[in-house]
Amino acid sequence: MTQPIEGFSKLTKEQKIDWLTTHYTTDPEAAKALLKRYWNVAEDVQQLHDEFIENTITNYYLPLGIAPNFLINNKLYAIPMAIEESSVVAAASKAAKFWLDKGGFKTQVLGTEKIGQVHFMYHGNKERLTAFFEQVRPKLLSDASAITKNMEKRGGGINKIELRDKTEALDHYYQLHCTFETLDAMGANFINSCLEQFAKTLKAEAQSFPLFSEEEKAIEIVMSILSNYVPDCLVRAEVSCPVDELKGGSSESSRQFAEKMVQAVNIAKVEPHRAVTHNKGIMNGIDAVVLATGNDFRAVEAGIHAYASKDGPYTSLTHAAIENGTFKFWIELPLALGTIGGLTSLHPLVKLAMEILGKPSAQELMQIVAVAGLAQNFAAVRSLVTTGIQEGHMKMHLLNILNQLGATEDEKKTLTHHFKKHSATHNAVVEAFEKLRSTK
Repeated sequence: MTQPIEGFSKLTKEQKIDWLTTHYTTDPEAAKALLKRYWNVAEDVQQLHDEFIENTITNYYLPLGIAPNFLINNKLYAIPMAIEESSVVAAASKAAKFWLDKGGFKTQVLGTEKIGQVHFMYHGNKERLTAFFEQVRPKLLSDASAITKNMEKRGGGINKIELRDKTEALDHYYQLHCTFETLDAMGANFINSCLEQFAKTLKAEAQSFPLFSEEEKAIEIVMSILSNYVPDCLVRAEVSCPVDELKGGSSESSRQFAEKMVQAVNIAKVEPHRAVTHNKGIMNGIDAVVLATGNDFRAVEAGIHAYASKDGPYTSLTHAAIENGTFKFWIELPLALGTIGGLTSLHPLVKLAMEILGKPSAQELMQIVAVAGLAQNFAAVRSLVTTGIQEGHMKMHLLNILNQLGATEDEKKTLTHHFKKHSATHNAVVEAFEKLRSTK
């Protein structure tokens, strides 16, 4: 039985690998060789990756692809996407090309407000706490001035600090609900630093507030942390065209195709089981761009899915309608992104991705990311209501299956050509591969 290890973080990378492969792999030498195979040959790049996280043993690569021909607010973009799933980049590219000659994508940032909270417990009179907060609010701002100074010079800073009574949900629970403008930074470190200072000031000033009893002075700070739910950091992206110009790629008329698109979105609005998969497709596009640009896709995912439930049931993030002969397809969602700080200034490929996008501001990046999500959803729903999702997906997945089977380059070429005219189910690919091998 493997025993716990003390001081693992203090070992060198080689020592970590030796210990790991010895205790947790069946062929330590093969495992070591595999891990080292994925090290970057450039030592400075490898050291940079080693220092991103703790206990690094190697790199885990994802493909970085490009989806071209995105016309956004009359500007043409090639969008970098980092993702492992087949057909995502192809679908985004196909949607971009579809809308290219129809006016492209139109976007608008509706808000950029970020949120953070100081969560605390207070045992006492609510009116006295309110009076205390009104007195201490200027002190909260002044004590944080050293933190906010540089952000304020750039036009950002603290927008508002509110006292919120949450005792109906949890006994004695209150919070300072704070909003911020962080400009081109995602702002997590800035917001958390401000919140922790607010907490210190709140606790210290309570000790000298004359209306408080001794019990009321003992405000208990539970935690101070930003929120990844940012419903007022919103962006909208949309496409539209006359219904007559909408071709579904099937025998249906443009009108029938448009109506099925609307019906499909409406189903996702009322059926949570469908909405989750519907929105997952949107996140295929969003996460891929968020990851390629060095942003936090877990935070983005959490905030967006919370937004999908803001009115109660979990529902579709996209909307579709036919109005006066025009088909409209749009999305509104929260996106807290940054273009300075973090990996955006450290990771070489993130820097390149930002350059490819024209070195966008945070607001511009919000719009690009929203478009990627909308395009991905349009492509997915279009496939679902016409040919079905598997036809295109499996053809994109074909090489993965052939690689699993150990196909040679010649076999890949032969079978890729074969499945241009045949359905590429997993069983069909295996059968065709085995038949090809047997004829040699």
